[in-house]
Amino acid sequence: MTPSTAPLTTGPEVPTAPGTLRFGYGTNGLADLRLDDALALLADLGYDGVGLTLDHMHLDPLAPDLTARTRQVARRLAALGLEVTVETGARYVLDPRRKHGPSLLDPDPADRARRADLLIRAVRVASELGAHAVHCFSGTLPPGADTETAWARLTETLTPVLDAATAAGIPLAVEPEPGHLLATLADFHRLRRALGDPTHLGLTLDIGHCQCLEPLPPADCVRAAAPWLRHVQIEDMRRGRHEHLPLGDGDIDFPAVLAALASTGYQGLTVVELPRHSHAGPHFAETSLPFLKAAAPFAPMEGSTA
Repeated sequence: MTPSTAPLTTGPEVPTAPGTLRFGYGTNGLADLRLDDALALLADLGYDGVGLTLDHMHLDPLAPDLTARTRQVARRLAALGLEVTVETGARYVLDPRRKHGPSLLDPDPADRARRADLLIRAVRVASELGAHAVHCFSGTLPPGADTETAWARLTETLTPVLDAATAAGIPLAVEPEPGHLLATLADFHRLRRALGDPTHLGLTLDIGHCQCLEPLPPADCVRAAAPWLRHVQIEDMRRGRHEHLPLGDGDIDFPAVLAALASTGYQGLTVVELPRHSHAGPHFAETSLPFLKAAAPFAPMEGSTA
């Protein structure tokens, strides 16, 4: 049985009491705004937090004085009352010619080390910011590489990153990404087992990706993933098509998904992920939060003081 078709692991029992969901918006969908302006916008709109993608325009992880700049952002987040998860999906932060390159799977060990170094930097930033988790993904299978070699590279290259995350007490939340080596929940479980089920290895669950290619409906994916859930990304999507859509423009049953998420007791952020809509980022930030609150369980009625 291949990793992508293996049954999902059910894992240990998780709490079933409903929790309060906290919503954020990803800065990769606000790329035309200065970071300070983006954070102020999200606070003004009533978001609980932000998915902060480390990129050249938003807390560049490779620019000088990263520690000082990170502390400044930490103070700003605290002043605005925003929680944060650190995301590492910047397209060209390491290589201006290769999208998401180099990856954890590259043939050249030095290139793989560059990606690992970026993730370790992200762990340090997350620790300074008090972030819920650091998000990452595997990368696509390099041309000419076989899958077993790629899996070996992935586990080897992630090991020092996990060591850094463990030392910092920050979960590393790996995202199954369509088209990548690690594309599905079943693939995540393969990685988890290969690494010995480390405490600080968790999961980023993208709800749209569940709609796109998982065998289970998204709400069932949430319940199956609950024991390992450390970060959630959300957008709309259609079956078989990896295209991030504004909420309500696809086929996802959001009330069912959010009810499932609340039932797990998940404590992190649920972050709207619309990286290709930055041209209208403030508009979609403004419309997405009311949509999610209306779809969420246990929302206060109009005029309620609860």
